[in-house]
Amino acid sequence: MDFANLDTGREDRTGFPEVIFCEGKPDDFLVDIYKNVYEREGRVFGTRASKAQYELVKKEMPQVAYDEVSRILSIKSADITDRGIGEIAVCTAGTSDIPVAEEAAQTAEFFGGHVERYYDIGVSGLHRLLDRIDDIRRANCVIAIAGMEGALASVLGGQVKNPVIAVPTSIGYGASFQGLSALLTMINSCANGVSVVNIDNGYGAGYIATQINRLACSQE
Repeated sequence: MDFANLDTGREDRTGFPEVIFCEGKPDDFLVDIYKNVYEREGRVFGTRASKAQYELVKKEMPQVAYDEVSRILSIKSADITDRGIGEIAVCTAGTSDIPVAEEAAQTAEFFGGHVERYYDIGVSGLHRLLDRIDDIRRANCVIAIAGMEGALASVLGGQVKNPVIAVPTSIGYGASFQGLSALLTMINSCANGVSVVNIDNGYGAGYIATQINRLACSQE
């Protein structure tokens, strides 16, 4: 393609096919990319897509699916049946963090992981987290998603034995600096076993969680 160099060998090298970042792509380019990737791979997974982009792709590929919360635009041929293996816990501090959480959860699900969701269990009502902690501890990996001061990741890091992937979100008032406050809290966490991805990067967290989950399942 004149405008894109598709990485058709990525799944062989890394275990994951190339994922499309939709935001900012010209309309015609996006449609052609989806068509080409689908013809080669039998599935396409795109992040940060708009409703308008969905409508555009749908005209050419009626079977494409769009989730307005996560902004994921995906398509998978009927003969691809990835069963949900293992368990990944996706946790949010608040309801406002759910769009980032769904980006993480749906990434992991698309690539064959089983996901359990634990939403609105932030530390301002610690009993909500403690009520679910036994369930969360069963997961091979935990994704902790929080804005404001980002404390959820540290609390979870002190309560579970498996890796915690912290995702700061841009949710919060002025001094949260569009997620920078949560990012710094998570990077400076005193809890062991906590790693951090970029602000609002649910996709990145879902990808890493899938890698961890696959490794855990392969050793069972």
